[in-house]
Amino acid sequence: MRESFDLNFGGIMKPKLRKRILLLLIASFMLAWVNGVVWAATPEPAKESPKPPLLTKPPESLPKGEKFIIRGREYCYECIDNSECLGCHTKISERKFAQSVHGANSCNSCHWDITDVKTHLKAKGGRIHTESVTCHRCHKKEGAEHYASAHFINDIQCKDCHTKIHELTPWKGDKTRVVGTCTLCHSDDGYAESVHGQSVAAGNPDSAACDDCHGLHKIPILKGDEPKVVQFRKEFHTEVCQKCHADREMMERNKVFLIATQTYYESYHGKVEHLGYPKLVAGCADCHGFHSILPKDNPKSLISDQRLAETCGKCHPGANVNFIQWLPHATHSDPEQEPVLYAVYIIMTTLLVSVFGVFWLHTFLWWRKDFWEKRELRAKGIFFPQHIRADEAGQIYRRFSTFDMVLHFTMMVTFIGLVLTGLPLKFSHAPWAGGLMHFLGGATLAGLIHRICAAITFAYFGTTITYIFYFLFFKKIQGNPNPLQRLFGPDSLSPRWKDVQDIIGTIRWFLNKGPKPQYDRWTYWEKFDFLAVFWGMFAIGLSGLMLWFPEFFTIFLPGWILNIAAIVHSDEALLASGFIFTVHFFNT
Repeated sequence: MRESFDLNFGGIMKPKLRKRILLLLIASFMLAWVNGVVWAATPEPAKESPKPPLLTKPPESLPKGEKFIIRGREYCYECIDNSECLGCHTKISERKFAQSVHGANSCNSCHWDITDVKTHLKAKGGRIHTESVTCHRCHKKEGAEHYASAHFINDIQCKDCHTKIHELTPWKGDKTRVVGTCTLCHSDDGYAESVHGQSVAAGNPDSAACDDCHGLHKIPILKGDEPKVVQFRKEFHTEVCQKCHADREMMERNKVFLIATQTYYESYHGKVEHLGYPKLVAGCADCHGFHSILPKDNPKSLISDQRLAETCGKCHPGANVNFIQWLPHATHSDPEQEPVLYAVYIIMTTLLVSVFGVFWLHTFLWWRKDFWEKRELRAKGIFFPQHIRADEAGQIYRRFSTFDMVLHFTMMVTFIGLVLTGLPLKFSHAPWAGGLMHFLGGATLAGLIHRICAAITFAYFGTTITYIFYFLFFKKIQGNPNPLQRLFGPDSLSPRWKDVQDIIGTIRWFLNKGPKPQYDRWTYWEKFDFLAVFWGMFAIGLSGLMLWFPEFFTIFLPGWILNIAAIVHSDEALLASGFIFTVHFFNT
């Protein structure tokens, strides 16, 4: 039988204390019940009915010719004939109004608060109260765009641009009319003399007018020092140019440079902009200007020979005649336009393909041979290396000194740092590039990390050179060999004839034509890894310094050297990272 609940807790609680606890529990339940009843019986406070908003526009659908009342005021939509209005409003031409875009509408379509002409006439000489005309009642899309524009914030209304509203005719893509309207308030700012302004005046429908960049109604806010405005302004000044200049058909039709957009996004400026950090780099307008964009042969042009150093100097103080020889829109894929860059690109691509081809094949053949040998051993019941060399089981051979290990660890950390911060720029259009750059803290922080890792790389490279001199001339070695013997001895990382023999022997081993060679302390592929650092420091390091300090190097070098440096730095870095994370990892 089920036991009942025992309030005595096994007889240890005193009777008087037990009664007090029971009374306290009963009182608590009663108090809670009374409170609940009172709360349930209390009526909710009457909610205040929301006041109807002030009338800003009539209902979406209005019955024509019928009067209706909103908040005690009478309205009517198209219930008055135009002739009744134009009889008094003689300043409005009936002919021009009939020919305008609103000619099919009645006066009462816009002035829909005037419901009775007689009542309206009685107010003559007094104050005639009429509601302000709300254009967005019909022009909903334009109205919504206007509410989010710079014009709305500055209290620019429809009538300020559409001045003669009763004579307004269709604009039919007339760009000169747009420019004329905008310049009523905005200064010309050199637009009329620009390549765009001259082309618009000549009747070219492809050339950019005010609305092509700024829009007609949804005009973005470009003034202000707030970070978001500055960011948007930089994006705007580049993206609006892409709309036309990325249109191949339009550019061909107007015989304009076709690959401006493509080459921009292949440059450092374009890659950083594409990753989402436009305010850190130069955009189209920073070099070419905003409104007064002139051809290169015009001395007033920002990119003319006379002013280009000044233009570049805004971001690169000290830019000189050599600096401006840098090719901002150069392409390495066109041998006719840029034969030198094309040759460098072919050389670097050949190097990359040949190195990967040889060593990936070497890696595959090694894996294949190693796999089959282990398979044969397992078939014989041998599963561990100790079974092969039982006398050497458990022995540890230390190949690297503490100095070597510290140096190698430093190299690993800085190399990974360089790869992580460089990959987003190399593959800026990849879907993961922006996320990785954001994870690294943005382009500014990633650039700082890249340069710190590069500086440390130069430091340990210098340390390695110092150690080589110490090894050749000062280190105590058994037998006291001379520097030449040390350089080509078994403990050296310099190539020697034994490495050639090992390469031939390894190939024979791959092809089952001979035994596996007995390698020296350092194998031929380890020596290749080591010596590749010297080539890498020359190629990646020197080109990286040129890109880091372009103003300094262009004191004595032409600017197009920077274009070569960008190709070499990018492709050699890809070769180094790809080799380390595939071949080197397999070998170790």
